[in-house]
Amino acid sequence: MFENSIINRRLFRLATCIIMMGQVFLFLCSNALAVVYPGPNWKDDYDPIASPEAIIGGKFKMVLGPYPSSFNLYTNYTSQSLAVFSLLYDSLFDVHPLTLDWSPRLASAIEVSDDQLTFTIHLDSNAVWSDGEPITSQDFLFTWETILDPKSLAGVHKHSLEKFEIPELIDEKTIRLKADKVDWSNMVSLASFVILPKHHFEGLDFNDQDFQFPIVSGRYKISEMKEGSYLRMERRSNWWLDDQKRFIGTDNFQTIEFRFYATRDLMWEAFKTGDVDTFAYATAQIWNEDAKGEPFDKHWIAKHKIYNKAPIGIQGFPMNMRKAPFDDIRVRKAMAHMLDRRTINKTMLFGDYFMQNSIYHDLYGEDHPNTNLQYEYEPETARKLLDEAGWKANPNTGILEKDGEPFVFTFLGRSPDFNKYLVIYQEALKDVGIEMRIQEKDWAAWTKDMDEFNYEMTLAAWGAPIFRSPEGMWHSREADRKSSNNIYGFKNSKVDQLIEKQLKEFDIGKRMEILREIDHLIQLEVPMVMIWMIDFQRIMYWNKFGTPETVYDKFNDEASALHYWWVDPDLQADFESAKANVEGLPPTTDTIVFDEIFSEN
Repeated sequence: MFENSIINRRLFRLATCIIMMGQVFLFLCSNALAVVYPGPNWKDDYDPIASPEAIIGGKFKMVLGPYPSSFNLYTNYTSQSLAVFSLLYDSLFDVHPLTLDWSPRLASAIEVSDDQLTFTIHLDSNAVWSDGEPITSQDFLFTWETILDPKSLAGVHKHSLEKFEIPELIDEKTIRLKADKVDWSNMVSLASFVILPKHHFEGLDFNDQDFQFPIVSGRYKISEMKEGSYLRMERRSNWWLDDQKRFIGTDNFQTIEFRFYATRDLMWEAFKTGDVDTFAYATAQIWNEDAKGEPFDKHWIAKHKIYNKAPIGIQGFPMNMRKAPFDDIRVRKAMAHMLDRRTINKTMLFGDYFMQNSIYHDLYGEDHPNTNLQYEYEPETARKLLDEAGWKANPNTGILEKDGEPFVFTFLGRSPDFNKYLVIYQEALKDVGIEMRIQEKDWAAWTKDMDEFNYEMTLAAWGAPIFRSPEGMWHSREADRKSSNNIYGFKNSKVDQLIEKQLKEFDIGKRMEILREIDHLIQLEVPMVMIWMIDFQRIMYWNKFGTPETVYDKFNDEASALHYWWVDPDLQADFESAKANVEGLPPTTDTIVFDEIFSEN
């Protein structure tokens, strides 16, 4: 996890249908009438974010975190696999970048019956794979059955498909599905579904399909890969949707090169030397102190603080509630009281952050104040809670003990540059008699442990979709499903009831009220020690690219660059000339507010 980012569940523009739609989405079907999506007023039109000046060509190099164990999104649900898969494969539907209305992609239409239980999917008659073979209902069924295969490691994706009966194939381009109950997210699950080519994957062990994806449906294909170093992708010349207006001015780079680095420090060095074109992982230290010198003074590097509508995620220290000592709520509360977040923010983070006390920060405001408890640094309160839980100090060692066992646990880390904060926490815990051992693992080993719930406490973060569904992360039935997002082992019958209730609620306002109630109950259980977050996004890039005036789109982060930026020959020439002659470029805007700029335009 990176201090300013939500690297675990990063929102990528081309993955909107998987993150924002796949978990929850705007499905305004509050009446009981049959409906066909997209709506009758839909028409293929130009993307309002895309610039008419954008041109196709050139190369863009982007950091994509540590090298993953797999790029298969279905078996390895991470930001890396999400970014790659969303360029390789299209979902059934996309969304409008401003209104979030449905827009066709692989499917030309989805019909929903008046009882909200039957869904008929019409695949586009022109949809083809990169090898020219048609995309058919057989591909749909094969992908569906592969995910639900008990041997499949696609745990995160299973729960949304299990709500349907076996798909019925009407013909080569038509699929009908019956849901077992009314659920507003059913349409979302189907619209966001990504189909894989049966004629490639059939007969292969899907759990081992990590890096080879030769037949695709998306706009890009893998051209070259070096393990642990980079993945190069090329824009396809025969994408079947290329002539559609809504895609003109988007996905402009001919070559996208994802670079992988184990730590943020290595990413920062790679950016400063020009090995990558952007840097969106700046800590407060880097942003406020290190991002200085000639490239910044002469504006060779552009630096923006961006305010848009990208939802705020969560980050913190999840505790494995399945086993002692964190199966005791008193212990979990004590752990939350031992992190001096405010001092860390003031002395090490330049006061840039707010203290988290919710999994749904965006659902609160003046009309709906957040009344969740804010856990402050209170060692004496922690000592009392631990004493109540039966933990007593050994007079010889000073370590707390219970039933003859010392309070010693392992913190599973994966980001060495975060350890400066962990050491502070470690020392605070030591003062009350708790020994925290820090174990560092690389990204691949960490994700494997998380899939198997093989940890006690760890560092993790999640991105947030526009509209939220807590089912995959907080429902009790997901607590024991390997590879699920319920890494905590969280089980609460009242939360389960509210989750089921909100699934039947099509009114967004009423659903948000239920989610606030769910949030409050989750916070009472303290499944994680929540830390800090920012409500804006930081981006730095070498100032040689054409961008929309807003730089990012309305709902996303630096992945907007993949979708909307382009290589501008004139800007590139000015950039090269300025560097060669040690001259300055025109200054760029420090702070960008999407709503202000877009409304002016």
